[in-house]
Amino acid sequence: MRYSIRGPRRGPALLAAAVALATVTACSNGSSPGTGAVSGPTAKATATSSAPAPPPPSPTPTKTYPLSTAPLTIPAVRSHQAARGPGWKPGPDTGVVVAAKDEQALADEARLIAGELRIPYRGTAGARPGDVSLALGGQGAAESYTLTVQNGGVRITGPDQAGVFYGTRTLKQSVRSTGAIAEGVVADAPAKPQRGLMVDIARKYFSAGWIEGRLREMADLKLNQLGLHFSDDQGFRIASDTHPEIVSAQHLSKAEVRRIVDLAASLHITVVPEIDSPGHLGAVIAAHPDLQLTSATGRKPRGAVDISNPASAKIVDELLREYSGLFPGAYWHLGADEYVALMAKNPEATYPQLARAATAKYGPSARVQDLATGWLNDRAAVMRPTGKALRAWNDGFFAGGVVSPDRDLHVAYWTGKEIGARTPTSYLSAGRKVINYNDEYLYYVLGQPNDFAYPTGRRIYEQWTPLVIRGTTPVPARYDPQILGGSFAVWCDLAGSQTQAQVADGIRMPLTATAQKLWDARKPTATWDQFRALAMKVRG
Repeated sequence: MRYSIRGPRRGPALLAAAVALATVTACSNGSSPGTGAVSGPTAKATATSSAPAPPPPSPTPTKTYPLSTAPLTIPAVRSHQAARGPGWKPGPDTGVVVAAKDEQALADEARLIAGELRIPYRGTAGARPGDVSLALGGQGAAESYTLTVQNGGVRITGPDQAGVFYGTRTLKQSVRSTGAIAEGVVADAPAKPQRGLMVDIARKYFSAGWIEGRLREMADLKLNQLGLHFSDDQGFRIASDTHPEIVSAQHLSKAEVRRIVDLAASLHITVVPEIDSPGHLGAVIAAHPDLQLTSATGRKPRGAVDISNPASAKIVDELLREYSGLFPGAYWHLGADEYVALMAKNPEATYPQLARAATAKYGPSARVQDLATGWLNDRAAVMRPTGKALRAWNDGFFAGGVVSPDRDLHVAYWTGKEIGARTPTSYLSAGRKVINYNDEYLYYVLGQPNDFAYPTGRRIYEQWTPLVIRGTTPVPARYDPQILGGSFAVWCDLAGSQTQAQVADGIRMPLTATAQKLWDARKPTATWDQFRALAMKVRG
């Protein structure tokens, strides 16, 4: 429904005012309505003369407004207190101001929304009628905000900068969808703290400008993590000072990465880098063939380094340390998926050097999976001093060995199809925290290999929730607090099958639907057709 600022309803209001005035007149003459006495001008005329009494003055009618409805935004606001009033829309006398105590914290957010609404930013000047004012305050959850439309103005408050920023996104989208924002109070907060998009920039080169465009789209959708998978068999896409020999011809410079990271931070998005190991290291092996894993029969599986070779750990750790400073965010992805040695029917017989290394390091009962688990823990130990929260793909976690994955590692759950993968509940029941990358709904794999199909926004919108971690069946609701959030993922297995522009267009509605369900997992009130039509308005 389009919200419109409506004028006075003159007919009913005038009639009501006239009736009220007649009643007051009657009471002032000692008559009480409803007692059977003649009241009003007729009673007065009977007592004094037969001349008609002068008509009562015509009262000025007051404006009345319909009860407001919630702003039209994506994701939809979770709570709206309706009210009657004109609402707010940008005009020649409106501007954006911030509380004086919060100028340093919120000036960037204020300037951004002012520019988007094409109204001036007036700094810490006192709010005038019609202004938008921003301030920190309140005791809500992280990223929550309150947006109040009252007395012709807008006030946005939140306990942190991100919450205030998301309030400005709600204002922007409402104005874009209807030209205004309705009277009332929005109280809003995300259902999940981690809401992301991951892009495989290793198999396919994506320009810095393309990545920055996705960041701006993500910000309006209140998404807060951008994953960059930048190392794989087909390429290594960020410049390196320690190992320039592994970097692909097409790559991002460190200056470009810093620009991306800075833009992300200004939009309250954290960049989550991933150097996948010990598999998916083909670009490293191409420059260092001595690291290649070789089977007992001489087979050399693509992308797998020999984790019994100390040189393999040395180069990966050097890369981890180098890039930990380039990405100052709070998260790091260690990869750990699809290590080919563990896909063999008998890993110990197929890769005897790994079996020997496992027993030498962890005892006679150790297997190749224990050596792989130890590799993961060792890489985590390299990154742990940075203070970043660490995650790894679910098929890098193994049960039943003499070595267990470190307890603080979060599970990036993507599939139940690979060797070593376990059900989501096996991780959740053990107390682990999970990020949902469900490949049934959230995987956009270029070229659609291996039975993958491009996901649709409608299917995500109507069927998926963060509880649906594997396949189409949700885990029990009691595990919801352990599910930190989720991420839509772009994988470039067949990199040439789509251009950068086609990828951006193809993920548009699926990402929009994912944002809705991560912000509010409840069944949406709008139909898919209504949601899609709104997306066309608010996303431009």
